[in-house]
Amino acid sequence: MPEPHAPLHLAVALDGAGWHPAAWREHDARPAELLTARFWADLVAEAERGLLDLVTVEDSLSLQSAHPLEPDERTDQVRGRLDAVLTAARIAPLTRHIGLVPTAVVTHTEPFHLSKAIATLDHVSTGRAGVRVKVSARADEAAHFGRRPAPEVRIEDFDTPVGLELLADLFGEAEDYVEVLRRLWDSWEDDAEIRDVATGRFVDRDKLHHIDFEGRRFSVRGPSITPRPPQGQPIVAALAHRDEPYRLVGRSADLGFVTPRDAADARRIVAGIRAAQAAAGRAEETVHIFGDLLVFLDEDPGAAAECKARLDRRAGAVYTGDARVFTGTPAELADLLQEWQAAGLTGFRLRPGALPYDLEQITRGLVPELQRRGIFRTAYEASTLRGLLGLPRPANRYATAGAVGATAAALA
Repeated sequence: MPEPHAPLHLAVALDGAGWHPAAWREHDARPAELLTARFWADLVAEAERGLLDLVTVEDSLSLQSAHPLEPDERTDQVRGRLDAVLTAARIAPLTRHIGLVPTAVVTHTEPFHLSKAIATLDHVSTGRAGVRVKVSARADEAAHFGRRPAPEVRIEDFDTPVGLELLADLFGEAEDYVEVLRRLWDSWEDDAEIRDVATGRFVDRDKLHHIDFEGRRFSVRGPSITPRPPQGQPIVAALAHRDEPYRLVGRSADLGFVTPRDAADARRIVAGIRAAQAAAGRAEETVHIFGDLLVFLDEDPGAAAECKARLDRRAGAVYTGDARVFTGTPAELADLLQEWQAAGLTGFRLRPGALPYDLEQITRGLVPELQRRGIFRTAYEASTLRGLLGLPRPANRYATAGAVGATAAALA
């Protein structure tokens, strides 16, 4: 468990005009620019000014919907989005320090394609890439591909035998997917590229490896076509709400986003993930667990609550989501973060209710408050996302022991 005053990690989750469905109607929103590079570049630049560890970018294989497992016909909320991985790649050269973690649905996509996309993002960002892997149980998303039967399941069915079998299948597939990603990232050794003009040798073919993965869903030979990423392994993250994704985080991820309702719930969730981590033989590895909060912030104690109430009136319903909704001041939020940090969370991913206002309240209000308390950085102290999160650069699983030692010495 972290010490009460240990430094914490901080991320923001970016989605459209903000996480509240009526946020696009706020006076400072930029709905006409949601599909432009400038809009996303401005948001990430603000996050970087706040010295945040990383941003995540939402994505899906279907239009946004008020229903979690099916489309709707609403026209009064934001619909449509850019590809998250391509958005991150566009922003990467415009930033210098912050981690970029796009979301990718892994249920219907090929791990070979995603592995080289994220490896490319790591190269163009010089070591600041990650990916949030996401599963899909939606019938309309399955229908885009036609490779498997469309699941007929409701959220209330997830705890039935049929629902549990579906979840086990989806998250088991996601574990295999992450394993393929990691093997492909390692399929080039660090020094596989020779680039020797005099001898005419560009690559050492002996340092490219077939991964030969055979699973129930995938059969991937490898190697990748993209050299090993600068981080060796980009960060793998997952959002987890229940036991099946808790196991995915503990067994396969570097970073889990969780949605506790209070400190006791955070303690329970952390214990479950740590147990899964230990069962997978990863007890000695650092796996970060960030608590998710949807936030409305203002220095005026009542203004944040009024903002949410105004947006609720515009939306015609009180907004509640999968994460706890916080309304209050930056100082009040800092108190809550410290309380939850003492329950075992190593950081937080904040979802701004309305953009850009709540993002600026995070970077210009919350961050200075955390700095005053001595629990957040005052400057970036690492050049990679792994470095920001205090994670080592992993050895290549296919390299010989001697080659690993030489590479580690060269990189030290």
